[in-house]
Amino acid sequence: MTVEIVNPATGLVTYRHELLKAAEVEQRLAAAAGAFPQWAAQTLQARGTILRGIAAQLRARKDDIQHAMTTEMGKLKGEALAEVEKCAQACEYYADHAADYLKPQLIDTEAQRSYVRYEPIGCVFAVMPWNFPIWQVFRFLAPAFMAGNVALLKHASNVPQCADLILAVCRDGGLPDGVFDVLHIDNDQAAEVLRDKRVKAVTLTGSERAGRSIAANAGDQLKKCVMELGGSDAFVVLDDADLDKTVAAAVKSRFDNSGQTCIAAKRFIVVDAIADAFVEKFVAAAAARVYGDPQDEKTTLAPMARADLREELHKQVQASVAAGATVLLGGEPVPGTHAGYPATILDNVVPGMPAYDEELFGPVAAILRVHDDADALRVANDSTFGLGGSVWSGDPVRGEGIAKRLECGAAFVNAIVKSDVRLPFGGSKRSGFGRELADHGIHEFMNIKTVYVA
Repeated sequence: MTVEIVNPATGLVTYRHELLKAAEVEQRLAAAAGAFPQWAAQTLQARGTILRGIAAQLRARKDDIQHAMTTEMGKLKGEALAEVEKCAQACEYYADHAADYLKPQLIDTEAQRSYVRYEPIGCVFAVMPWNFPIWQVFRFLAPAFMAGNVALLKHASNVPQCADLILAVCRDGGLPDGVFDVLHIDNDQAAEVLRDKRVKAVTLTGSERAGRSIAANAGDQLKKCVMELGGSDAFVVLDDADLDKTVAAAVKSRFDNSGQTCIAAKRFIVVDAIADAFVEKFVAAAAARVYGDPQDEKTTLAPMARADLREELHKQVQASVAAGATVLLGGEPVPGTHAGYPATILDNVVPGMPAYDEELFGPVAAILRVHDDADALRVANDSTFGLGGSVWSGDPVRGEGIAKRLECGAAFVNAIVKSDVRLPFGGSKRSGFGRELADHGIHEFMNIKTVYVA
């Protein structure tokens, strides 16, 4: 089967590739199984040396990688280069810190010696999304490699060249054959791969629909899985917030990557006392975002990744407006473009509207006005999602009090929610389960073994 890749900025087909046949998938599964024992037996120092080599290759090929991201999913050039650097730093971080994360943990019992040791489990199957096509993969790969696991990647169908470049930098960085490979396959083939006995676990970053399917398949096979799904993050603005700083952060969090970020601020929950002032500044700052060619440094708003995604987002906007939401900015596709959507702000958003109840995966912000701190917390938690959230206040202690009661996997005070290699990352409720990054992430795909010597 031939897959065509359309540049979201131009609407032109820029690349074609073939899906793998069953024999080719089998070859990669066999190679991964064969490579695992030797890779797991490598010292942490040896694996760390290879990860540093991969980091060097990422930096050496950053221009090729950013160009692939731009043409396949529309990311701005500057954002793409920053993403490549973040991946390189993640490789170096795990090369430096894995030994501490994986050292045996001595536990005092009545035994002569008792401890916990961490052992790799084998081949982990990764199903990854298009919105951060390099970072999402290395967020999993760096700890997986240092843990001694091998991996197979099914990347999103619209970023095949990104997937192939990841494989190239890994191999050029010194990764042995079989330790990592890319599977250009469809969803039915992916289900078969997950059921293969040589695959020991699966990690998915993607939609709730994909998560349900993969988790059900993994559960049927009694295989460990980590799910990082959608999010509708609350951005809570209290009445003592510094509005200039808060608005600058709000615009960046909502409209970077054309709003196509799971942990982007999406629901702007603003206390009535300062709501009008916040909204006025927010609209003015968002209006300054310039749509255009992602390779042009003057462009500050990228196209959406696909035309069908723009259409879906616009339907959510239209349904919200029909239910009573007010359009303060944008609200219509950029004329004459394949997948352009402007910075859009909806006010007077209430329950029952898509902008309140659903995830808006694009450059659309929803304003939710509340009476006070307690009302803000209630509305922030009135969501089926629980990935991240932020609180903005002139009093960090006050902000932290709200943050601790947010029902989510990551709560930030006076800072944009982000994934940081030093901190565990993941969600609650319908945003998924399990953790990536830090020591929590590296332990997810390991056998945590108790050893007891009487």
